[in-house]
Amino acid sequence: MSCWQTIQDYGLRAIGIGERLLPREDFGLCQQFTLIGSGLIWNIYFGMLALFIGFFIANAVALAKASRYYWLRKPAEWFILVFRGSPLFIQFFLAYFIFLRIKQAGYMPWLTSAQAGALIVLVLNTAAYSAEIFFGALRSVPKGEVEAADAYGFTGWKRFVRVIWPTTMRLAWPAYTNEAIFLFHATTLVFFSGFPTWKQQGDALYYANYFADKTFNPFIPYPIVAFYFILLTLTLIAAFGMVNRRLNRHLPQERRAKMRIRPNVIR
Repeated sequence: MSCWQTIQDYGLRAIGIGERLLPREDFGLCQQFTLIGSGLIWNIYFGMLALFIGFFIANAVALAKASRYYWLRKPAEWFILVFRGSPLFIQFFLAYFIFLRIKQAGYMPWLTSAQAGALIVLVLNTAAYSAEIFFGALRSVPKGEVEAADAYGFTGWKRFVRVIWPTTMRLAWPAYTNEAIFLFHATTLVFFSGFPTWKQQGDALYYANYFADKTFNPFIPYPIVAFYFILLTLTLIAAFGMVNRRLNRHLPQERRAKMRIRPNVIR
């Protein structure tokens, strides 16, 4: 089988398009790059949706934590403590058994699928970490900018949208970029969690593990996974860097926040 034929057969297998059966022999580089790249589609799915939904939840939680009202502040603090204080891997397992009980009770059976249940866990986890980042940035907004907004007659929601929130994003963006990178890396934990894959249509690590088991050689498929995630990380750095430049466009060059990538060693 030619490499082009392999790409046609397995390039979109992870989303149910193409050959259903996994290859049983002749595990060449083309097959491994193609199938692992196919599985990366799910990692991108988990990462992008969790990042998008978690961004809005994180902003709300950060505002709640900064609130002077106890009934808003305390739930936000506990939410952040629970999801930042416990390992993501444990959160996957606990969530799966909770969702399984809900399914056994006859409600929302789709929660036990990796596409929904694991996504919910990733959303809540990144929301907690991002909320703490946004909260710190919110507390760091220069008082002079708030006083200037008051002097111009900006109050309430208008002051927040026009002055406080843009400054918060500008201050938080470098740290938030690191959180986004780690989130995409954390999507590989879905394979090890209790959430089952659907019709053997797993993520990149699922296929890497398959090839490692079949060839008894982990030194080819796992570096391929690393290669794909390095490319994904570079793409994220470029995309978030453009947003960072946009957020800091009004500042002199020497005052613009620099992007420093500091991957999390432990979660």
